[in-house]
Amino acid sequence: SSWLLLAPLLTPPVPVITTPPCSLCPEGAHRFQWIRNLVPEFGISSSHVKVLSSPAEFYELLKVQIRAAKQRVVMASLYLGTGLLEQELVYCLEETLEKSLQAKDSPNLRVSILLDYTRGSRGRKNSRTMLIPLLQRFPGQVRVSLFHTPNLRGLLRLLIPERFNETIGLQHIKVYLFDDNVILSGANLSDLYFTNRQDRYVLLQDSPEIADFFTELVDAIGDVSLQLQQDDTVQMMEGMVHPYQGDKVAYCEIANQRVMEVINSARTRQELLHAKTFHSSQPGSSLLSQQGSPASESLKPEPDTWIYPLIQMKPFGIQIDEMVTETLLTEAERDARIYLTTGYFNLTQAYMDLILGTRAEYRILLASPEVNGFFGAKGVAGAIPAAYVYIEQQFYSEVCDLQQQQRVQLQEYSRAGWTFHAKGLWLYLAGSNLPCLTLIGSPNFGYRSVHRDLEAQVAIVTESRALQQQLHQEQEQLYLCSGVVSTSTFEQPNRYVKLWVKLVTPLIKNFF
Repeated sequence: SSWLLLAPLLTPPVPVITTPPCSLCPEGAHRFQWIRNLVPEFGISSSHVKVLSSPAEFYELLKVQIRAAKQRVVMASLYLGTGLLEQELVYCLEETLEKSLQAKDSPNLRVSILLDYTRGSRGRKNSRTMLIPLLQRFPGQVRVSLFHTPNLRGLLRLLIPERFNETIGLQHIKVYLFDDNVILSGANLSDLYFTNRQDRYVLLQDSPEIADFFTELVDAIGDVSLQLQQDDTVQMMEGMVHPYQGDKVAYCEIANQRVMEVINSARTRQELLHAKTFHSSQPGSSLLSQQGSPASESLKPEPDTWIYPLIQMKPFGIQIDEMVTETLLTEAERDARIYLTTGYFNLTQAYMDLILGTRAEYRILLASPEVNGFFGAKGVAGAIPAAYVYIEQQFYSEVCDLQQQQRVQLQEYSRAGWTFHAKGLWLYLAGSNLPCLTLIGSPNFGYRSVHRDLEAQVAIVTESRALQQQLHQEQEQLYLCSGVVSTSTFEQPNRYVKLWVKLVTPLIKNFF
């Protein structure tokens, strides 16, 4: 059972699930309430959720939100690009910071940016050189943190060249937060992601509790990261263990404590709020029973949408996203439909086994070789699309061997002049034409996402038909640009995989 599957993973400080998931709330969207045994549950109105569809819309929203920010801008990404569009974002930050300094009554704006050290330091002109002018001009208001994986150290760090060192582990979270508005996405801060690289984007408006949570999460990771200085050097916060020069076990323990403290304190806060909502099982504590009380006027209306932040940081011993994803796949009932998409099709063995061994129908969307982000790359990286084709072909062969082609269907995204980077899933309960749950964020469902990188996504569960319609439309738009994979797909000339790629792929597939 899924309960036995999860039991070995439930080690402190992750809270233990004490009841099998689906027996809690078997009806509709509430069957997913078991997730709040692991992470905070944020109840909001669906009117505060907006699903975006295009890179251009995402970019314009970033600029609008930066310009409107009064108190905080928090951005976590793999890297910041160095082109004109990225420079315009930096100018927007500069203008908003300047405006904040001139305002007499309003509090000073705080800007916190979290990037990956290796990816953000690549080349002479890089993320660091883009942001140093902000640090120099607004030293008291801007913080730039560069996460360095503790697994890249010693001889390994000295010997692995630039670009290749990024395969060991990255800061991969993508969260863009402005005052109480939060954008969750898989997109990085780079011109490709603002123009012709398809991703997913959800805006959560006027959601202070969710904004506080992600601010605290980024702060926690920032505290255990290298701090960029005005002269382009980096240093750790005073008293903090160094990620690659200090003791690895001690560093990971501190990082685990910092992140779990954010998760657990938010859970505690939200549980206190649950005592005033219909979620509570305490008699007399529901909204209906408090209508006549003086406090009832300050209570928010009942939510119809719930946000669950799912964190995955295996280097720190945090596996919440993996646990929740595996349980969702395990518990998916017969005739339920799961639409799963990833820009890089390289599922973990556990995810593949669950997809092939469970009862739900699956429609898996992945990038065709031409829209893979590595297509046309120089050197060894140019062979990566062929490696993904080989992995896809092996999985498809397994589907055929098990005669599961009707239940598990692969589809390839193809769009001229575009690349594909969307990831996540949509869950349609049996008998429903609309999804009641989606996962959106940074994980790709692959080995790297589960074991190497720092990842975060959210599960959005909703009873709102209007929001379900938005999510359904998002799914349809992506899948419309795809073709169904069949045996003949792999007979096409552009699917030819060289022998050396086939031999090397099993050895290196855990690094990309």
